[in-house]
Amino acid sequence: MPAFADPTPADPKQAHVAAAWKHDSPFVACRFDPLARYVFAAAQDNTIQRFDVANGNKVALEAHDSWVRAIGFSPDASVTYTGGYDGRLVWWPTAAEAPAAARTVDAHAGWLRSLSVSPDGKRIATGGNDHLVKLWNAEDGSLVSTFTGHDRHVYSVLFHPSGEWLLSGDLRGVVKQWETATGKLVREFDAKDLYTPNPGQAAEYGGVRSIALSPDGKHLACAGLYKGTNPFGAVQEPLVVVFEWESAKKVQSHTAAGELKGIAWNAQYHKDGYLVGGCGGSGGGHVLFWKLDAANEFHRFSLPNTALDMHLSGDGMQIATAHHDRQVRIVRLAAKA
Repeated sequence: MPAFADPTPADPKQAHVAAAWKHDSPFVACRFDPLARYVFAAAQDNTIQRFDVANGNKVALEAHDSWVRAIGFSPDASVTYTGGYDGRLVWWPTAAEAPAAARTVDAHAGWLRSLSVSPDGKRIATGGNDHLVKLWNAEDGSLVSTFTGHDRHVYSVLFHPSGEWLLSGDLRGVVKQWETATGKLVREFDAKDLYTPNPGQAAEYGGVRSIALSPDGKHLACAGLYKGTNPFGAVQEPLVVVFEWESAKKVQSHTAAGELKGIAWNAQYHKDGYLVGGCGGSGGGHVLFWKLDAANEFHRFSLPNTALDMHLSGDGMQIATAHHDRQVRIVRLAAKA
């Protein structure tokens, strides 16, 4: 938990949209920087828009030739990293008045879908459509190592807080745990519930859209979708599969009450001991809150438009959501009395 995190518990049932910032293109991804000064939001016009949380002022970052889904930061928040469907990994000065790309690396053949920065800030992990997981030197952009073994697109990567291990999740719901220093495969988590083959439409659908570790290190949450009976018709429902870290056994499946159509694009553990998921699709946009021992959400906050990503601030009091209606919204959770 960041040092500035507010120990005051948050109340999800008092969630409200506190700000909405407009652009002229739909958004597909968003992240708070570690100090929650900015929200970086990627748009379909291939730009990343940096919004100042204090006043909503925006600045464009331009270096990609495609959509950007992967956004990360150095631990001290001085450097921002972005990865795009053009396969590029780009370094940016986070707080510069007019940010220009400081370094660009052609990282993957095809889409770069996810990135994660090591706890010490020395390495950047990336995953892409070339089925590869790669490790980069954050200081000079050189390739450190390549991890092979996935046979489908790699949708998500995450460093373990110890830095000793790296996790990667793919289209078919295979989550691999690697030894960071050697690239040795340690074990796998079976998240195949997040994968829906559809031979009739000649489609493979699903994927581990995000990976999160609980603050106590005891659980691993993988977000995505299930019941994908008609992927081209946007017929699917959100799902988060949770594993016990020590045994790698599945211990919980978090779903939405009723038949909510959408994808859990991202799920994160809140400092107060529950799971938060950003869901969007034909059923609209929603933030779902799950108690760790319950399948269905204990609270659902519905948003004005379809959400394609979400991210928690370090203090757990704000949630950024990226929307198809060309807006980034800030949802605030009131402090419990």
